[in-house]
Amino acid sequence: MKLLIVRHGDPDYAHDALTKKGKREAKLLSKRLSKLQNVSFYCSPLGRAQDTASYTLKKKKSSAKTLDWLEEFCGRITLDGKEQICWDRLPSQWTEQPIYYTDEWYQGALFESGNVKAEYDRVAAGLDALLEAHGYRHCGNHFEAVFPNSDTVVLFCHFGVESVILSHLFGVSPMIFWHNTCALTSSVTTLLTEEREKGIAVFRMNGFSDISHLYAGHEPPSFQARFCELYSNKDERH
Repeated sequence: MKLLIVRHGDPDYAHDALTKKGKREAKLLSKRLSKLQNVSFYCSPLGRAQDTASYTLKKKKSSAKTLDWLEEFCGRITLDGKEQICWDRLPSQWTEQPIYYTDEWYQGALFESGNVKAEYDRVAAGLDALLEAHGYRHCGNHFEAVFPNSDTVVLFCHFGVESVILSHLFGVSPMIFWHNTCALTSSVTTLLTEEREKGIAVFRMNGFSDISHLYAGHEPPSFQARFCELYSNKDERH
């Protein structure tokens, strides 16, 4: 089975929609995804993901099932008396604490307050149920290939929840994906099952944050989700 995780196009967060650039990205993306065969589409309930999916779905004359757990990851923490998203932390807040690199990451001091583990488990349960419905049952660190197939599943969603999905599939801390990777807008992350032993499958990532469809359409990548390359770059987000 092939699993494609698609981040929405360049967002207008204030209106939960796409910018003009985001719409151009989504159109170019649709040229790529509309060629897929034996495909099932799933989408976040948020507008920017729904808008991104709409271009592909129109070309395919298809529809997508909306799944609540594909919304942007809504884990929250309380820090300095303020509620904040959990997955946008400064390096000094976590890199010197080994626990954040382990499977006990959620026991770190950052997560003593809030709902992060509960939200993580909600996404994990939703993903496991979806994959089992498509023939692959999660069993510890691998998947039982109950009904092995070559179908394609496409998830239109967001960077924060994509990081949780990858964390759960690979059994590693989401902190690494949240802070050491960046899925660009309209990017495609591709995972394939490998069944080297009969009935035992693992997901292997052979493409992360692929935006080749943008380059093909002469559309430059967005800076969304990135931060300043140099601290001295005052015109880039800090």
